Formats: sequence, structure tokens, C-alpha cells
Amino acid sequence: MNEMSLAELWVAVAFLLFVGILIYVGAHRAIGSALDSRGQRIAAELEEARRLKEEAQKLVAEFKRKQREAEAEAESIVTAAKAEAERLASEAKAKLEDFVTRRTKMAEDKIAQAELQAVADVKAIAADAAAKAAESLLGSAARGDVGDRLISNAIGEVKTKLN
Repeated sequence: MNEMSLAELWVAVAFLLFVGILIYVGAHRAIGSALDSRGQRIAAELEEARRLKEEAQKLVAEFKRKQREAEAEAESIVTAAKAEAERLASEAKAKLEDFVTRRTKMAEDKIAQAELQAVADVKAIAADAAAKAAESLLGSAARGDVGDRLISNAIGEVKTKLN
């Protein structure tokens, strides 16, 4: 054999001897157990990641549900506020109409009282004017005590009839 083949042979023998020593010492078991423990650790990490993913999905679903509930509650609050605003507006309108009606009635009552007062004033002025006219007519027609009595009686009758 040539030198190159001989070197290769010794390398092969040394390699087989090294592998035999490793098998004898139990290195293959240590390597296998190390790989097994690493595989178990990776499996545990994958299980933990799956569990965390499920929890995250549950939290997302819970937050979406809460968001829908909050939106529904906000919508109900807005609806209630609109209804309250409409109710207050209608109450204000009714109160305003009632106020205008009362003020109109008061104004009409004052106008009616003023008309009655004006009519009474006109009657009083007319009675006074008629009494003065009767006094002057009767005063020129009748003289003395009889005339004064007639004038007083006529004035009294005119005042009572005109008032």
C-alpha cells in the first residue's frame, strides 16, 4: 500500500476507535438525553406559546364584546339625551304658549276694564253736562224756591238714570 492509503487506514482505525470509546463511555446516551431534553423544552415552549395565543384570542374577543357593549350603551345614552331634549323643548313650548295665553288674557281683561271705565267716565261726563244743561234751562224757566227744588230734583234724577 502506498503511504496515502496507509494514512487513510490509520485515520479510519483511529476514528473507529474514537467512536468505540464514545459508545463505551455512553456519550451517545448523554447526547440523546440532551437532545430529548431540548426537544421536551421546545415542546413545552410551543405548548406555552399555543396557550398564550388562545388567551390572547380570548382577550381580543372579550375586548371586542366590551367595545360593542360600550357602543350600544353610548347609542342608548345619545338616544335618551335626544328624547330628553325633545321633551324639554316640548315642555318649554307648552310653557311659552301658556305664558302667551295668560298674558293675552290679562291684556284683554285690562282692555275690557279700561273700556268699562271709559264708558263710566263718558256717562259721568254726560250726566254732569246734562245736569248743567238742565240746571241752566230750568234756572231760566223757574225762579225762587220752587225753581231751586225742581232743579235739584231734576239733577238727581238725571244723575241716577245716566249712571
